[in-house]
Amino acid sequence: MINFVWLIPVFPLIGFLIIGLFGKKFSKGVVAVIGCTTILAAFIISAILFFQLISGSITATTVPLFDWISAGSFSAPFSFLVDPLSSIFLLIITGVGFLIHLYSVGYMHDDEAFYRFFSYLNLFIFFMLLLVLGSNYLILFVGWEGVGLCSYLLIGFWFKNNDYNNAAKKAFVMNRIGDLGFLLGIILIYITFGSTSYSGIFSQAKFFTAGRPVLTAITLLLFVGAMGKSAQIPLYTWLPDAMAGPTPVSALIHAATMVTAGIYMIARSNILYTLSPFTMSLVAIIGVVTAVFAASIALVQNDIKKVLAYSTVSQLGYMFLGLGVGAFTGAVFHVMTHAFFKALLFLGAGSVIHAMGGEQDIRKMGGLKKHLPITAITFLIATLAISGIPPFAGFFSKDEILAHAFGSNVWYWVLGLGGSLMTAFYMFRLLYLTFYGKFRGTEKQEHHLHESPSIMTIPLIVLAVLSVVGGFVGIPESLGGTHILNKFLSPVFADSTLKTLPDILSAGTEQMLMGITVVLLLGVIYFARHKYIVKQEIPVAEGQKIGFVHKLLYHKYFVDELYNNVITKPLDALSEQFDKTFENRLIGGTVNGIGKLVVRLSDLFRRLQTGSIGFYIFAMVISIICILFYKVL
Repeated sequence: MINFVWLIPVFPLIGFLIIGLFGKKFSKGVVAVIGCTTILAAFIISAILFFQLISGSITATTVPLFDWISAGSFSAPFSFLVDPLSSIFLLIITGVGFLIHLYSVGYMHDDEAFYRFFSYLNLFIFFMLLLVLGSNYLILFVGWEGVGLCSYLLIGFWFKNNDYNNAAKKAFVMNRIGDLGFLLGIILIYITFGSTSYSGIFSQAKFFTAGRPVLTAITLLLFVGAMGKSAQIPLYTWLPDAMAGPTPVSALIHAATMVTAGIYMIARSNILYTLSPFTMSLVAIIGVVTAVFAASIALVQNDIKKVLAYSTVSQLGYMFLGLGVGAFTGAVFHVMTHAFFKALLFLGAGSVIHAMGGEQDIRKMGGLKKHLPITAITFLIATLAISGIPPFAGFFSKDEILAHAFGSNVWYWVLGLGGSLMTAFYMFRLLYLTFYGKFRGTEKQEHHLHESPSIMTIPLIVLAVLSVVGGFVGIPESLGGTHILNKFLSPVFADSTLKTLPDILSAGTEQMLMGITVVLLLGVIYFARHKYIVKQEIPVAEGQKIGFVHKLLYHKYFVDELYNNVITKPLDALSEQFDKTFENRLIGGTVNGIGKLVVRLSDLFRRLQTGSIGFYIFAMVISIICILFYKVL
């Protein structure tokens, strides 16, 4: 089957081409079947490869496909790498991607651009699969740019709305900043190692001494790319605005594709980062600060999708914290569990928005549990999972990161725990205000309330099951379990493990940390319940007076305004001056001057075209005389 690995990205690509070229002529049913079955086919092959890797019938293999780029001494073959790390991501992308496709059939059913939506979804998954399957940084970069393009297309899917277009442009521009760093990193990699292939680079890198400046420069440049793609401080502001796209798009971006690209890239480059202690510390600091910063903003947001968006930024921060402290498996583990419960949360939010007729303000909801029972139960499961309550999936993956953080620097653990407590509060605030208490919407909305159709609730149920059992692949030994995922991924991180001393905590210390975390989490949930269920407090309406801290958090620390005043406006003013001087006067004046000169010369020569044969003969005679006697003349 490994020789057919190329079919995994090709199936979604075929779906994109068929739907994109002919989808307008097809019925919505045919479009849905093509879109979903191509992703399902990719998932089936991915699953077969995964089980072959587990059983040992195949090992990590680079599958050459064709010669791609060859110039002088440089060559880059087009080949795919199948190993435990890529196979985990293949399962996440195709598995969760298929469920989101299925859900989209119901969610987007009434949209007139139904076929265009599915063609974009398929293209998005194709590029993400290319990103994780490539055996070198160049193929990774093609996928990297491709998912950026698709995010632009999908965030601005409803392009008649200018606000949505602006959100799409913001995502595109912010990612280009990061992409520049990533591209420079690839160039420096080639200059240093003479190769762009993972095998060629990593086989040389493991003999480097730690802390070499060139490795620090490479890893910093790559990390700039990761900050943009995975929405870390300071390049995170595009992700909350990306909510402008249809809700399944949000689920796909936040759970299975784009934002996990930075995590994958650093995990894949683990040996380079292990040999760069400065960059590792920076990754951990940026990660934990982002986790706490974004969680604090989510505490007071009232848009159901905005809360989840800041939650994603925060959870990505935990993944970077894990990478920064050397817990590569823990970071990948959290990518996996996060894909389950975050996709579930977004699709659940979509079900709520669908029932509320487009309303996204949780202050106008309440009491939806009895009208949307499946959505409510599955949303509760996802809330427990992301809050880190045992035995749900998020508990095991987040606990692993926090344990490693404690072993590396106790302040990482303290800040990580603080972010975790805030996560539990804002998620249960969201749950209680949405599904419990009295309904606070209009009579028309209440009359419209209903559970979503089966094609939307089945993906919710499947993701809920995964959110419950997904963590059992990484039960810590301190609880008497076996970390199956760690064993599976160990060959990928073997060289890094040899270069670092593992931060081994005693079983008693780990259990103590878990106990403290769980007790505090339960206390926070009890506080949220008392506040929003017992006392039935409702967030203040727009325009009402709020305290300074509340205002600071509600306006997201005014970072957008800061960027607008410090970067956007000065650049706009500078661009306007360049437009007036260089563009209009220098460049425009030169081009227009040449044009006018050509017009005038043409007008002059046009007079030679008189139509008089006598004049032409006269001119010909004069010309012949000139040719004959040009040396004399």
